Amino acid sequence: MGRNDNKIVSIVGFGGLGKTTLAKAVYDKLRAQFDCSAFVSVSQNPHEDKLFPDMFYQVAKKNNSRINVIDEIKEFLQSKRCIIVLDDIWDISVWNLMTYALPDNNDGYRIITTTRNFNVAQQVGGAYYKLKPLCLEDSKILLHRRIFANEDTDKCPDQTAEVSDKILKKCAGVPLAIVTIASLLANKGGNIIEWYKVYKCMGTGLENNTAVSNMRKILSLSYYDMPSHLRICLLYLSVFPEDYMINKVRLINMWIAEGFIQYGKHGQSLFDVGESYFNDLLNRSMIQPVHDWYSGVIEECRVHDMVLDLIRSLSNEDNFVAVLNDTGTTSPPNAIRRLSLQNAKEDHSMTWIAKRLQQVRSVLLFASAVPLMLALENFRVTRVLDLHGCNLSQCHNDLKHLGKLYHLRYLGLRGTSIAQLPREIGNLPFIQTLDITRNKITSLPPTVVHLRNLMFLYTDWSTRLPSGIGNMTCLENLLLHIDDSTMDAIEEMGQLLELRVLRIVFNKWHNNLVEYLRKLQKIKNLYIEVIDGRRSIGGLDAWVAPQHLCRLDTVRSCWFSTLPSWMNRSVLPNLSFLWIAVRELQLKDLEILGRLPALYSLQLEVDHLSLGIHGRFVVGAGSFPCLVHCKFWGFVEPVVFQQGAMPRLRELYLDLFLMWEGIETSSSDGGLDMGIGNLPLLQDVFIDFRSEVASTEEVDRVKDTLSRAAEIHPNHPHLTVLR
Repeated sequence: MGRNDNKIVSIVGFGGLGKTTLAKAVYDKLRAQFDCSAFVSVSQNPHEDKLFPDMFYQVAKKNNSRINVIDEIKEFLQSKRCIIVLDDIWDISVWNLMTYALPDNNDGYRIITTTRNFNVAQQVGGAYYKLKPLCLEDSKILLHRRIFANEDTDKCPDQTAEVSDKILKKCAGVPLAIVTIASLLANKGGNIIEWYKVYKCMGTGLENNTAVSNMRKILSLSYYDMPSHLRICLLYLSVFPEDYMINKVRLINMWIAEGFIQYGKHGQSLFDVGESYFNDLLNRSMIQPVHDWYSGVIEECRVHDMVLDLIRSLSNEDNFVAVLNDTGTTSPPNAIRRLSLQNAKEDHSMTWIAKRLQQVRSVLLFASAVPLMLALENFRVTRVLDLHGCNLSQCHNDLKHLGKLYHLRYLGLRGTSIAQLPREIGNLPFIQTLDITRNKITSLPPTVVHLRNLMFLYTDWSTRLPSGIGNMTCLENLLLHIDDSTMDAIEEMGQLLELRVLRIVFNKWHNNLVEYLRKLQKIKNLYIEVIDGRRSIGGLDAWVAPQHLCRLDTVRSCWFSTLPSWMNRSVLPNLSFLWIAVRELQLKDLEILGRLPALYSLQLEVDHLSLGIHGRFVVGAGSFPCLVHCKFWGFVEPVVFQQGAMPRLRELYLDLFLMWEGIETSSSDGGLDMGIGNLPLLQDVFIDFRSEVASTEEVDRVKDTLSRAAEIHPNHPHLTVLR
């Protein structure tokens, strides 16, 4: 395959220098300029059955439809401009394989690779950038910004200046070492004695030797400085494969099932306490956050491979987790306490685990592992069983044995291709989490209502719940799809006083909904949709008076299919995330939304074209003071932003119909007179043209106008235009 040198850039350096961070920053900055993009984590032990489907999904935004995914990727990219990051390549054979997915003679793609091996970078070809350690001044900025979080980040209190310089010298400019030590020091305050203790415990540090063993010693300092409850929660992450994106909710549910979390003070739920543990690990730089691309919320985390090496070593020493993968096992003990099956080969795995399951507390089988037909009756004391992504479509008879797992607290069957749950699921008296999402389950067995300790029930929209859910009084998470045959569920819902996350879809409005919602004092996330043949109807306007509804001051996110007239800052003072789909919106409605004081993310979809509603909506000065992400969809004419509106907005999503008369392309801000220049912090603008009648010339003219608007904007936001 012919390649031009300017298509490929490799970032080279030893572990902890920030290769991935740099590649991700460049990727995020440039991806808007390309038709498609992918950030692929290769890791030390890559697997084709996961690597290429993931790559295709990122570039195409859909799952692959062929067995030969490589050819499918190549054909998809043939006429597209694409940027791809291949992160953490250890061997040139992986690169050689990846090249088969790249199109021939296409100048439109750009590749960024990261590797620790300089020989790999040379063989990949193209340009390479040898990442160097930070200089002392940049190291100070990173350290002090992490510890003190003030604007004058290159200075620290005089009493700690000398010892901080000594500590930084031992960190040798390695960012991972610096942020890890900084997180440790942040918990010591400005106590100079404690700082010197940390300095002495660092030994020789990395000053003269950047060996892995020295880096591990620095990481160990932070590990042993943590309280015991955080150490055991961190060790548990060793059950996940390298570079695995770990869902926060899934992880916390597992911690709860293992008994790592106890109830907190002031009525904190187990999940709230678990979330505080998760945030503590983030603040201590032991895990890395993964933000949702739209909302900015941290939904996942990953573990740096050097931290993973540390906790795997510690887990092995304590017989905490046994890992089985293609590279072998972590010294299998006689009795396995927690078992993680990753990319396992059946020929050696069965003999390895045959007689060692009597005491296993957790079993995690990952999709890339060979589906092993383990006898479920062996897991008599198992608390956590997670089969996420494994194909169990032929295992219905085996699943009947789930009812024998008396001690089970967590059952993860997400994406396992099952069509039903066995009735025996009702024989699990202690189960707390049941995840059956992304399956073809249309209804749950009646016995599920016997699960009195179930707190977290994750189902799909198409899954119907049986009558009797009012018995499940510990539920904190619930999704209901209400039709004529399940209307009784609304009344039963009023008995679930622990609910914190509630999602409801109605086929028609239920007049008593408000009465039952009043009883739910702990709701944080509320999703309500009312559907008829036209897609959505009114009904929530029956909530006309806030005095008829409890103050929803605990609610953080909402989704409505019509705009409630009671929605205002006094009823929803802490609302941060709001999704609304309505057929018609009036300007006064937009003004009400603009007064919500804590709103961070807004997605507003209307159907004005079908209703023949024209006219421009104006976002006035002072509206949406905290909004960061905004999506306006379905307005016939562009929305106008006045000066002082949305002062914190970073991402704006709009669709343009190009059907209104008198389109203005000569406005002072060059932005179709939308006032984009009045949004001072704007970083990204996404425009989707939804016009079948506009000519190519008209579309190009508007594209040029929008590009000029981005160019003259003080912040130079990235512009992505789709049609």
